[in-house]
Amino acid sequence: MSDYNNGPWWTPPSSRNSGKSIPLRSAIVLALVVGLIAGTFSAASTGSLFGHSVKLVKSSSTIERPAGSVAEIAQRVLPSVVSIEALSSNGGATGSGFVIDSAGYILTNNHVIAASVTSGGKITVRLNDGSDYAATVVGRDSAYDLAVLKISGAVLKALQFGDSDKVAVGDSVIAIGSPLGLSGTVTLGIISAKDRAVTAGESRTDNSFINALQTDAAINPGNSGGPLVDATGSVIGVNSAIASLSATSTQAGSIGLGFAIPINQARITAEQLIKNGKATYPVIGVSVDMGHSGDGALVATNTESVTKGGPADKAGLKAGDLITSFDGRAITSPEELIVAIRAHSVGDKVLITYVRNKVTKNATLILTASK
Repeated sequence: MSDYNNGPWWTPPSSRNSGKSIPLRSAIVLALVVGLIAGTFSAASTGSLFGHSVKLVKSSSTIERPAGSVAEIAQRVLPSVVSIEALSSNGGATGSGFVIDSAGYILTNNHVIAASVTSGGKITVRLNDGSDYAATVVGRDSAYDLAVLKISGAVLKALQFGDSDKVAVGDSVIAIGSPLGLSGTVTLGIISAKDRAVTAGESRTDNSFINALQTDAAINPGNSGGPLVDATGSVIGVNSAIASLSATSTQAGSIGLGFAIPINQARITAEQLIKNGKATYPVIGVSVDMGHSGDGALVATNTESVTKGGPADKAGLKAGDLITSFDGRAITSPEELIVAIRAHSVGDKVLITYVRNKVTKNATLILTASK
């Protein structure tokens, strides 16, 4: 016989009341209580309790979207963000843009429309309400990867510009645009870094050098030209480029490394494009060796690397000099020198540090306009 049959398989919690029976009257009361509880739950499911109807209360609370919330900012900014379709002989491209003047001026990236302009293709702007308008190109600039379009007949509201110089790493930002053709897409992130030297553009001969704001807000192909706005809804950047893990394609998805042109620079270029149809950028009058692999930017060693009468020439720079600092900013590559120069304005006076024959020297020069 099994040992498990020697006693009960359960153990009472206490032996104080063992051997006591429940009186009949108590048992009847207990049964009535259980029946009442069961009847209550039954009434809740059938809608009555002892003949009385029961009404379930429906919540009347609403979701509040206070000023400054992501939802409130998105609702305010979205009507001024557009989708762009630029047809070309090779098919076409899609991108984003935003209204910078209620007269119909729209800012976007040059690389969104470049192929269409070259091949004489049609450019269409689609507003957030779904209406389409034919667009004309007011001006474009490959150096900064910016372009201004214009449409007529639409009621538009321009977005407010912020101050990209006052942006701090960690600030919250919202990217808005049409990634992969999905118009009106809103993503949230922060400013991950500032003053990133980023090269953008469609080809090696049409490169843009951007002194970019870096963000982890999701940016994908099609976001190009859309606004990056701060916590007040003001534009602080123009979404322009993404980093990709793909070695064979630029169409890989967002990996949290997006880049935007600071709006302070974009505003200057847009004003020049609207006024003159073209834009200028500052130069120091040197050609740098883009194949240089060490720190700094090496002035090329050919005889024409320093423009005669240019700022660098007047400051005493020569071929073979290694520029290591520009206006207090350390220079670690040729690209960094280019974007550092283009982050300034024509007429700015800057201090540069360079090395010649292992001797460090300083020079002050005034930036002039490109020709």
